[in-house]
Amino acid sequence: MRPMSANTANGNTTRWVLTAVAVVILLVGLWFIRAVLLLTLASIILVVLFTMPTRFFMRRGIKRVPATILSLVCIVLLIALLVSLALPTLIQQFVQLATVTIPAGVQELIRLWNSGDLQREYPFLESINLREVFETLSVQIAQAVGTLGASVLPVLGGVADTVLSILIIIFLSLYFLADPQMHQEGVIKLFPLWYRHRAREIIARLDLTLRGWLRATVISMAVVAVLTGLGLAALGIQQAAALGVLAGLLSFIPNFGPIIALIPSIAVGIVQAPENIGWILFVIYGVSFIQSQVIGPLLIAGSINLPAVLILIGQIVAGFFFGFLGIMLAVPLTAIIMVIVQEVYIKDVLGDRSVGMEPVIEETLVPDRV
Repeated sequence: MRPMSANTANGNTTRWVLTAVAVVILLVGLWFIRAVLLLTLASIILVVLFTMPTRFFMRRGIKRVPATILSLVCIVLLIALLVSLALPTLIQQFVQLATVTIPAGVQELIRLWNSGDLQREYPFLESINLREVFETLSVQIAQAVGTLGASVLPVLGGVADTVLSILIIIFLSLYFLADPQMHQEGVIKLFPLWYRHRAREIIARLDLTLRGWLRATVISMAVVAVLTGLGLAALGIQQAAALGVLAGLLSFIPNFGPIIALIPSIAVGIVQAPENIGWILFVIYGVSFIQSQVIGPLLIAGSINLPAVLILIGQIVAGFFFGFLGIMLAVPLTAIIMVIVQEVYIKDVLGDRSVGMEPVIEETLVPDRV
């Protein structure tokens, strides 16, 4: 083997330097448009949700436009049915929770603490300074509310900006939904001719991953809501339905959702069933364990496999860069990055074809039949 010439070595060094500079410039550019990227990701997730029933109808011979309209009609009818059947009861329970039950629970907790009954029942609480805890919580809640108002969506500055951001997500979703094939081909044409087929494969894998995550998330949220509601109802909690729905919605946020859901449940339990506080803890965290260790892995197997520590790191990083919405979308964002690393870097750059999976394009990208 001939030794590498100086010109070849210099050429490789120059190529690596230029690549590194290009990556840095790309990352800086992405930083400045991170708000747009997150809004786009939210709209893509919404599109994936809408296209799941659309794909169902298209596989039965219906063209894309009628299938899309039929899907939207079915979704609207389903939402209207749920609203008409469950919303009045849920609103009544949430109002009672916010105005009566939770404040009464907090007052009862303070009374039990001041009387010493709580410490006698749970000796490990004697080392806790309740006043200091409440002062710290009040400061943190105030800071969280302020932060939330500025970062629920990266472009927020007030209520008007919130509405504008939501409208942007909806309109982007409608545009993507109208002709997804055109937008996909537009992205693919940004790649060199020799890489376009591979780009289609990677997009197919991303599509499969997002659909798998979304399907598992929606089903697991429903399961968490039902199991939590039934468990709390069995313990004699009057607002069990509202607390169950709240727990189901919060389960969208891995790791942090169950912790947030525990707070109103404990406050309600102190007032209505103080003898069952331990069982309330068991229900909330038991359902969370079932959702994260049993239901989630079963539903999501084959499409996405994210270790728990990777999800937590993704939430921390996404929260730092994108705020609260970043924490909510950390799982799909982390999954997208993982797929790109596997497909582009490990497979294409390093040549290791043993990782990930090989999706069939025809299975993930339904051809347009308009």
